[in-house]
Amino acid sequence: LAMYKKLNISYEDIAYLASTGEGDLIKRKKGHFYGMTTHAKGGHFLYPEAKTVVDMGALYVRAIKVSNDSKVQDYKMTGQCASGSGQFIENISRYLGLSLEEVGDVSLTSENPEVSSGICAVLAETDVINMVSRGITTPNIIKGIHISIASRIIKLLTSLKAESPIMLTGGMALNKGMIQAIEEQLAETGKKFEIHSHPDAIYAGALGAALWGGFRYYKINEKKEVVAN
Repeated sequence: LAMYKKLNISYEDIAYLASTGEGDLIKRKKGHFYGMTTHAKGGHFLYPEAKTVVDMGALYVRAIKVSNDSKVQDYKMTGQCASGSGQFIENISRYLGLSLEEVGDVSLTSENPEVSSGICAVLAETDVINMVSRGITTPNIIKGIHISIASRIIKLLTSLKAESPIMLTGGMALNKGMIQAIEEQLAETGKKFEIHSHPDAIYAGALGAALWGGFRYYKINEKKEVVAN
């Protein structure tokens, strides 16, 4: 409703309303698109040369191999319990008294990162609490978390047999510390992937939904014209 008022339009003025993700915020949608397909579409739109899109979201990380027309060819993803998600970083940053906007820059100041061995988010959070009690600095804790998540991303890319260039999307795609950790982990493993992000990478899923929605709307009207003729 707020967006309708801002644009001075009504629901009836919208030709096609698409949603993605959980879709809970949009009640009167005309089409819902699975997050993996929308991130593939949106990521490829933002960086057309991309052969692989890595969606670093709140609940899990998805490595998606995309075709030249931005369709999903194959994918690998982490489980929801894994400590390799944006929600985990958000929880830890809140515990450490940092905003999400600060996390990336703080990570870049680390000199001796402490990497958590916890695979489950609960165990990893316990690791962080122990680190704080041992006097490990906030930058070293954050950088260690980034390294831990980056190593999981590298495993996904290896399992997927991903191709370069790689486009990052999702909430962690603008995290400078996360990007640095991925590049460092790639260098350590000897893998030569080009890593790319974009100022609008966080909106890649929504952008992909809009693009797929526009395509579906075009196809619906194309069929109507054929029937009419």
